[in-house]
Amino acid sequence: MMQLIELLTTFLNQGKSGDLKTAQYPKEKSGFAMKTSFGMGAPARVPWIAFTAPEIKVSNGFYPVYLYYKSLDKLILTYGISEGSDHIASWPKSALADCQLISDYTNNDAPRYGDSYVFKAYEVGADDSGALTISSDGSKVSNDGLERDLESILRTYAAAVEVELRSEDSVESKGLFYMEKQLEDFIIHNWDVSEFGESYDLIYENGELVSQQFVTDIGRIDILAREKDSGAYVVIELKRNQTSDDTVGQLARYMGWVSEKYNTKDVTGIIVAGAYDKKLDYAMRMLPSCKVFIYNVSFTLKENQMSNG
Repeated sequence: MMQLIELLTTFLNQGKSGDLKTAQYPKEKSGFAMKTSFGMGAPARVPWIAFTAPEIKVSNGFYPVYLYYKSLDKLILTYGISEGSDHIASWPKSALADCQLISDYTNNDAPRYGDSYVFKAYEVGADDSGALTISSDGSKVSNDGLERDLESILRTYAAAVEVELRSEDSVESKGLFYMEKQLEDFIIHNWDVSEFGESYDLIYENGELVSQQFVTDIGRIDILAREKDSGAYVVIELKRNQTSDDTVGQLARYMGWVSEKYNTKDVTGIIVAGAYDKKLDYAMRMLPSCKVFIYNVSFTLKENQMSNG
C-alpha cells in the first residue's frame, strides 16, 4: 500500500498539473471515507483530500481535510468545516481552542475555506533535483511524521463523532435520527399517536398503504397525507443530510406536482427536521402554506435483571 508521503506527493504534483482524475486515490482511511478532489470541470484553486464519518457529507459537515493552497505553496491539514454549512454537529470547542482560523493564518490570502481551522501546516517546495518536498518549520517531514499528524486528527475526529452520538449533550441523545429511513418508518408506525395523526390521515388504496414513498413521475414523496377535515393534500418531506435550500426546493416541487395532478391549489407542505436553522427559517417565512416539525425522541435504558442472576 502506498505510504502517506507518497500519496501526498502524488496529490501535490497532480494539483500543480491541472489533471482532475481521482480514480487512483484510496477510498478509505482508518475506517473513514476518503475523498479527493482537484475540481470539477476546471482545476480548483484549492485541491483537497477529506476524511468523513458516515452520514456526513463533504458539502455539509465537519471532517479532517488536507487543503492544498497552490498560490501559497501550503498544504494544511485542517479541522475542516464546509463552506456555508448548516450541519448541526461540529468540532468540539476543546479541539479548536488553540487553533487559528485559516483566514487568520494566511492573513486573509486563502482563496477558500477560511472558516476552517489549522491543525498542521506544511510548506511545499522542491529539493536541488527539483523533486517536490513537504516541510515543517524548515525541515523535511518524514512519512512517520505525516502519519502521526493524520492519525492524531483522525482520533480527535473519531472522538468528536462518538461524542455527538453518545454524550448527554449530543444530538443523538436529544433524539435526532441519523438513519432517515428509520425516522420515516417511525413516523408511519406511530402515526395514530403522533401530532400528525391528530390532523391528517394516511392514504390507502385497496386496503394498501400508499402514503409512504408515494410514487410520482418526478420522484418519491416521503409521505403524502390528507387533512382530516378538508381532505386537502399534505406533502411531508424529511430534511435528510442535505442543505435547507435543497429540502425546501424538493418540497416545493412535490407540492407543485400534487397541485397539478389533483387540480387543487389547497396543498400544505411540511418539513420534518432535527433542528431549525436560519436558512430554513427565512425560507418558511415566504411559504405560508408550509410548516416545520422538529423531531425529538427520548430513549431510556433499563438493566436486564436476569444478567445479575
